[in-house]
Amino acid sequence: MKFSDEQIRDVLELKEDLSEKIIKYKEQIEKLEKNISVLDTILKQSSFIKASDLTRNAPKTIKQERKIAITKSSDGTIIANAFVTNNEVSIVLEDNVILDSKTPPLKTFFVDRIIGEMKKNDVRQVEDGKIKNHEVIDCIINDNGSKIREIVIKNYREKERVDEIINTATWSLTRMIENSA
Repeated sequence: MKFSDEQIRDVLELKEDLSEKIIKYKEQIEKLEKNISVLDTILKQSSFIKASDLTRNAPKTIKQERKIAITKSSDGTIIANAFVTNNEVSIVLEDNVILDSKTPPLKTFFVDRIIGEMKKNDVRQVEDGKIKNHEVIDCIINDNGSKIREIVIKNYREKERVDEIINTATWSLTRMIENSA
């Protein structure tokens, strides 16, 4: 079978594209392996519990967790993932999403207005004796320099709050991406 010059060019382009992807994925795999190695080292240094004790107690300590993708409404690109457990929502940004924690509207809208209002309600409930002080909602922004890596909301307490937290985080992160462009 004889191929035309155009078909050969197409095959060569495809081959080059696949080769580039292989290199890219190999680099990503290497990064992931390095991260696992670092995590293993940290775990070895900080672990005071025998592994056999951990497995014996595993059913008690495993958190029920569900993962929710956070996407840009404009094109559906995943910008973060929310991991929801019984007492916290952890929003982890995708590696390719680089946002400064000072970029609006994270602090003004999401932290101060949304989480702030929830916190005010919780404080009122503490004052009324309905909940304990350690059950008040809290928001922690973990960053690397000023680059946000994760937003953790602890003690959301009410399941209805999860939807509001995820919806407003989605809106805020999308606006931040637009403001950064």
